[in-house]
Amino acid sequence: MAVLTIQLPPQQEQTKCNLRRWAELCADPELAKIEGRIETDRYGHIIMMPPAVPFHGGLQSEISYLLRTLMQSGRPFTEAPISTADGVKAADVAWASHERINELGNHSCFQKAPEICVEIISRSNTRAEIAEKAALCFDAGAKEVWTCSGAGVMTFLKSKAKTMNRSELCPNFPARVTI
Repeated sequence: MAVLTIQLPPQQEQTKCNLRRWAELCADPELAKIEGRIETDRYGHIIMMPPAVPFHGGLQSEISYLLRTLMQSGRPFTEAPISTADGVKAADVAWASHERINELGNHSCFQKAPEICVEIISRSNTRAEIAEKAALCFDAGAKEVWTCSGAGVMTFLKSKAKTMNRSELCPNFPARVTI
């Protein structure tokens, strides 16, 4: 099997395009009517995601609650849009410090990833897709990327190749989330 490597533009070069396109999409009243989540590719094309099932939303809610409770110096977000080198990607849950939130300004998506980005793994996700999204979040400035399995088991990454036993930014976060 042949291996294809795609060279993505530097994050900073892509950000202007992402911010412009994301603002257009957020202002579109027809898109607001569509159920489900959207992301974009590096060309600004829309990528549709199926609507989340209630259990997925329950995990998002619980992770967000735990982050709000355990991390007093910032704020959690759900469905956080992040400008990456491959378009705008949404973290299921993210935590940003007050400083990172101030950097957001009046833009419709994070120009730099929140410090913690969390992806809840759905049945439709592949390992390659999750690894790629984690790499994009790290490239965009995330300090940690976490994944949560459908059973609530957490995995904490410090880089795309380094797994940790627990989060360094939120060491009291549990290894398993229950709803």
